[in-house]
Amino acid sequence: MELHATRRYCLGSQQFPLPTTVSAADGPVERCKGSRVGHLVKITNTGAEIACGVGVTILEAALDAGIPYPHGCQSGNCGACKSHLLDGAVTLDGYSDFALMDEERDRGLILACRAVPDSACEVAWLDEDDLIVHPRRILATTVVAIDDATHDIKRVLLAVSSGGPFTFSAGQFASVTFDGAPPRDYSMANPPGASLLEFHIRRMAGGNTSAHVATQVKLGDKVRVEGPFGTSYLRESHRGPILAIAGGSGLAPIKSIVEQALALKMPQPIHLYFGARDERGLYLVEHFAALAAAHPTLRFTPVLSDPEGATTRRTGFVHEIAGRDLADLDGCKAYIAGPPVMVEAATRLLLARGLRRIDVHADAFYTAAEMQEAGRKTGAQM
Repeated sequence: MELHATRRYCLGSQQFPLPTTVSAADGPVERCKGSRVGHLVKITNTGAEIACGVGVTILEAALDAGIPYPHGCQSGNCGACKSHLLDGAVTLDGYSDFALMDEERDRGLILACRAVPDSACEVAWLDEDDLIVHPRRILATTVVAIDDATHDIKRVLLAVSSGGPFTFSAGQFASVTFDGAPPRDYSMANPPGASLLEFHIRRMAGGNTSAHVATQVKLGDKVRVEGPFGTSYLRESHRGPILAIAGGSGLAPIKSIVEQALALKMPQPIHLYFGARDERGLYLVEHFAALAAAHPTLRFTPVLSDPEGATTRRTGFVHEIAGRDLADLDGCKAYIAGPPVMVEAATRLLLARGLRRIDVHADAFYTAAEMQEAGRKTGAQM
């Protein structure tokens, strides 16, 4: 079990760095001192604002103030006090990576029992939808279908031979290993409970696995699938509007989310925007048009950023089109997936429009090289 030493972590309108992690063997990192009189911490769940003294954790201050903050071990080992850091900066003292994974911390999650404020902060403990955990499985599967979704995206269907049952939440991903290629993370495009697993795999320049899928994979091939992973999944108890923005193969998790929301008969409006550079980058347009025709709650909008020639499609950057269409984001949750530049731009726009960070569930599709450079763990490394 890896322990994480003290490290400062910032979120907010002025700072949004990717945090780095260190193991206990690397030694402690000097704490970034804040005001000697401590800082104010707003707890969104209750609306309370409490004073947190120097060196005092958010959990300690909350309990002292009589706030029933969820907690367990109080030592960074159980994760019961896991919370969203919505604004401000904290120092996280040593904790177990079982209690707070790197991926969760990248998304702005902290442990209240280990978080000492370095500035005024706003936090929110996780609600029931944020606490869903599925058993991690290793599946043996077989390729039963493979076709071209676009000129550079393969749609692969897998039948599970053993290792199930495989449960997951719509929007999650798995580590997928094709024989002769390194494991890579791909989102499930099928809704939970479907008989086959569906993946959309885009060929990337220099990508070993995506090139293998594009040129070598055939019917009957054996594939190892491990998971599920990821926290950008459908919040099924949410009843406000849903905004779903997909770019390229980011349509995979968004497809799972939208289809699951419709299957559950979630009553709120669902606004689905799918962006591609030109017409040949779009796929499953007829599928989603048919879903929208059958479900009055779903509105589907394909968007082209750089079309070749005249087009009847909406044109521009997909997140800007969505932002232009939706004047009121009150009560909305946003699900965003695709290229990092699009995901980051969409996130910035929505936050600037007043959407709470807690309501933005973003899944940026980094390449293996980008993951390694940023020190992020893939599903196979978790």
